[in-house]
Amino acid sequence: MNLVGHLECFVAVAEELHFGRAADRLGMAQPPLSQRIQRLEKELGTRLFDRSSRRVALTASGRLLLEEARDLLDRAGRILTVAERAGDRATLRVGIPEDLDGAVVASLIGTFRDVRPDLPLELRPALTEDHLRALADGTLDVGVLRHPCDTSGLALGPMLGEPLGALLPDGSPPAAAPELRLADLEGHDLVVPRRGNSSAALEDLLASCARHGFVPGAVHESPHPQFTLGLVLAGTAVALVPRTPAAPGTVWRPLLGAPLLRRTSCAWRAGAPPEGPIADLIDVTTRVLRTEAAMTPVPHRVVLRPSSGFLA
Repeated sequence: MNLVGHLECFVAVAEELHFGRAADRLGMAQPPLSQRIQRLEKELGTRLFDRSSRRVALTASGRLLLEEARDLLDRAGRILTVAERAGDRATLRVGIPEDLDGAVVASLIGTFRDVRPDLPLELRPALTEDHLRALADGTLDVGVLRHPCDTSGLALGPMLGEPLGALLPDGSPPAAAPELRLADLEGHDLVVPRRGNSSAALEDLLASCARHGFVPGAVHESPHPQFTLGLVLAGTAVALVPRTPAAPGTVWRPLLGAPLLRRTSCAWRAGAPPEGPIADLIDVTTRVLRTEAAMTPVPHRVVLRPSSGFLA
């Protein structure tokens, strides 16, 4: 039996108390997850969950196992990290957003090479949800995360923010003003980057737009910046993006008062403070984001936004 894999499944179900949500979190189908839990229960000789059509609850045995399982998974992650560091060719693995600008990527690689020329850096572009799973299972050392997202079990570096502005068709009525209010975009559709399995960031963005008078007629998910550009050029949609050179046929306008920020931070598994190469990587990544992407520190607050129900 793959004990670590089965315990990861157990912890996910124990924390979600819902097999469907746990399967989504683990990136697997529900039937194999149920089979893994059944095999674990058979191997241990005890029921871990009380199941009914309405609810899933931990048994007394399940509650006893949960803390031990979390501790074992933490230790397994540390063992994997130590083993990889002991290899002939240690590599630091950092997850980056798919939309990170090319100049930022180049600067990140070059700056880290200057600091640690002996240590290769492996960049893994993916969605934040994928980075969260990889950080949890120890296959990433550091993740550059877009917020809001579930950061339980993670430590965070400085929170950095990029003001968002409006990318809209050149010649449209709002484009005539040097700065816009969000309410000036009323009547337009909105194009947003694809979000994977997480809706938290989208819900947070839409709630902020609504508070400032912009409720888009429709929301379109875009898999690629060129698709976003195409929808904007079509004349009915706008995108809310950081300052960027506008393509022919479009203009970028800042928003009065900077009501929208794209928040980003480095994250790593919680525990001992980062040291050595990991600390160097976090420092380099934060510095590069502040200089190359013109991000600025924002308050590291965690508060519930009543209008959206998501964390700010």
